[in-house]
Amino acid sequence: MAKATLTISSKNYSSWSLRGWLLCRMAGIDFEEQLIDIDDPEMRQELLLLSPSVRVPRLTNGEDSVWDTLAIAEYLNEIFPDAQMYPAERHARAHCRAISGEMHSGFHNLRSALPMNIKARHKFFKIFSGARPDVERIRQIWTECLAGYGGPFLFGAPTVADAMFAPVCTRFRTYAVELDPALEAYCDTIYGWEPMQDWIEGALAEPDEIIELEVEF
Repeated sequence: MAKATLTISSKNYSSWSLRGWLLCRMAGIDFEEQLIDIDDPEMRQELLLLSPSVRVPRLTNGEDSVWDTLAIAEYLNEIFPDAQMYPAERHARAHCRAISGEMHSGFHNLRSALPMNIKARHKFFKIFSGARPDVERIRQIWTECLAGYGGPFLFGAPTVADAMFAPVCTRFRTYAVELDPALEAYCDTIYGWEPMQDWIEGALAEPDEIIELEVEF
């Protein structure tokens, strides 16, 4: 059987691509990357043919095509149940799905104010008032999960929730967002996670002239 294909964009800027890529690595699916520059009109036209939402990531596996990040998570969980992408216990599994969905559909001010840029580092960055409640809500989510499930990942072992929140860890590092020691330790855990290290290596290798993406955060 041919390898699956994951269509992604910039590793430095595309948080949704990072989420989909981490999910594929967690599942253990054998996949190849297809890098799309959606600032290129020809590539954008190609992506439109692949995915009506003009969004990446997009997973193609045989005749199956999935282009929403949570849909990719559910699809991979269905075909690779042994990967344990969600917690085994029902309450924890429901909690994991809830915060993953919250990340998927919310935090719009945070996305706008703190776009993902893995290469960048700011010693000080003033977060505008509209994004501060988003930052505080994420602190609350992480604190509750780490206290409730023991860490070092949000539900003990890596789950879909960690893939969903991994780009936030990069944003907090990029923009010097202040965190208490337990939350800093969680970001350290994400940065030390092998799939995340592989992604960061690719991000750092990207040419600097790649244009920051505007269609996804």
